[in-house]
Amino acid sequence: MPPLICPLRLRPLAPPCSPILFPVPPPRFRRSLPASCSSGKNEATHGIDKERRSGAAILWFKHDLRTDDHPGLLAASEHGIVVPLYVFDRRILSRFSDEMVELIVLAVEDLRKSLEEQGSNLMIRFGDAECVIKGLVKEVKATRIIAELELEYRMSCLVDTVKETLAGDPLLDWSPDVVLWQTSSFDMKNVEDLLQSYDDLRRKLPESYGSPISPPLLPGFIEEFNWGHLPPMSYVKEFKNDTLNNLKESWVSIKDNSADFVIQKEHIDSIQPSTFSLSEGCGQIQNQIQGKRLKDSSIGTSEGNNNMVAGGTNAVLNALDGYLKVMERSSGDDRKEVHRRLEKTETQRGASFSALFGAALQIGIISRRRVFYEAMKYEKEQNAGFIFPFRGATANVTSAFETICSMEWYCLLGKKSQSSSEGSYPTRLWRWNGYLIQYTVVGYEGPAVLLVHGFGAFMEHYRNNFSSIANGGNQVWGITLLGFGRSEKPNIIYTELMWAELLRDFIVDVVGEPVHLIGNSFGGYLVAIVGALWPALAKSIILMNTAGFIIPEYSSLLFSKERDVSGAAWFGARILLQFLRLSLKTTVRSCYPTRTERADDWLIEEMLRAVSCQLYLIGLFTLWIDKNALHLA
Repeated sequence: MPPLICPLRLRPLAPPCSPILFPVPPPRFRRSLPASCSSGKNEATHGIDKERRSGAAILWFKHDLRTDDHPGLLAASEHGIVVPLYVFDRRILSRFSDEMVELIVLAVEDLRKSLEEQGSNLMIRFGDAECVIKGLVKEVKATRIIAELELEYRMSCLVDTVKETLAGDPLLDWSPDVVLWQTSSFDMKNVEDLLQSYDDLRRKLPESYGSPISPPLLPGFIEEFNWGHLPPMSYVKEFKNDTLNNLKESWVSIKDNSADFVIQKEHIDSIQPSTFSLSEGCGQIQNQIQGKRLKDSSIGTSEGNNNMVAGGTNAVLNALDGYLKVMERSSGDDRKEVHRRLEKTETQRGASFSALFGAALQIGIISRRRVFYEAMKYEKEQNAGFIFPFRGATANVTSAFETICSMEWYCLLGKKSQSSSEGSYPTRLWRWNGYLIQYTVVGYEGPAVLLVHGFGAFMEHYRNNFSSIANGGNQVWGITLLGFGRSEKPNIIYTELMWAELLRDFIVDVVGEPVHLIGNSFGGYLVAIVGALWPALAKSIILMNTAGFIIPEYSSLLFSKERDVSGAAWFGARILLQFLRLSLKTTVRSCYPTRTERADDWLIEEMLRAVSCQLYLIGLFTLWIDKNALHLA
């Protein structure tokens, strides 16, 4: 099999390989506190030799923008010199929306303040991470680079690029280690035996997660360094969007407008084609609230998301406390603001936690373990030490618990997939809107072909087709849609337009070129929507046993990214889910009347595993049942 190749976007964006310093004089620095060694289990540096610890360590922050519960920080504290580093790298920033970039800048600002409290500082640089780190290694004679383990394929490639850059430098006469840390509830060496279902994780998580790690004091910093200055928000956004390849600007701009916007614009153009302005009508059509971030509040961003908890770790923890204690009288503007946001974000049972805190978890302002610990602590306080299975918990405590369990489950599945050698195709992960999406690619040249599975299926349904299509001179991509298989199943409202936007972003961000779209059943319906709304993405469309309403003159304006979930649909979804669990083997084999061997034990086990996360699949199956949903028969 050909070697795995990193996407072009991970190559350096601009020669020469040198960091960019923001042109503002560095701030004055105070003397650091004396070094202190922290006790406890070190999750990142088990077995590190004394000689390595005596050298300098670079602590590379990426999506772990905190000092609380940070195993890498604890590992770095054992070194004589520690240089905490954050690099504004376009390849990392390009994966986020402008409002998420705003959240990152706020978190980096808070991270620097927190590190100063621990006796250190935060070095801030702009440029390619591998170039910045290589220069810094030489400057401080670093023997170790400490960073968080990455699940997402492109970020994992970036870490590998750092390793290769250091190893390939002939002027570097020593070999610094790159040590990757992780905060996991289970021993990853035994993950194959430990967990067989989501229910297993829910049972074992309370006893295995442990307590969060307190921030250690650090051994100080070198005042002579140019530590850099945090630039204005506008500069960071301009830096992120300033791509060198302007030829692709129109291609990337396909993502700028939602599916709802494209549909309604076409409808308005058909009625009044000469009076509609794209720029003037955008806000009216999308009906978005573009209010500014509340003054002195951790809720909302200036980019328009007024429900996202923003700021540093303490601000997020304060909002979390108000969220968990929603039934109590809370003082403080932020807590009251969280209470006011609950009604808007609770679009279905338990959905508010992800809406409010999902972004902060994604970039590591707060750890999953800290959220779980705070929920457990509050539950014990309210229920005389009873903590599981949260029978006496408020709905918000349950929502936080289930969200963290789900995130842990799909992280474990992702790590298991990456470490597995099964199959003739690689399994990769891509993060879309904060959620892990499973995909694969077979073949490295020729036209791009994207295979999209049907309802209740996943990319492995094409497992016997990837290689044969690739052998015909094609680059074959397969994806598991959000809510299916080993892709995450967040507690959100699922709609056809949401999945269409997922496919659009996958083609633009991951594939990087127009594709031949092939969809089976429900997947055929989705690729038809993609081809209709964004024709520049599709070279051709092949529909197999297509589901959905494909009727001439059918009004696409009935589609919506918002869908009310009726009580009947919620109850019906539970019945359907239980029926599928009991009859799955028979049902799947009936889909292969002439080749029943295709519905083998492996396929059945994977489908059963996929439906084990019941809470979030309830929301998925309401789409199938609700009277406003698609007719999939």
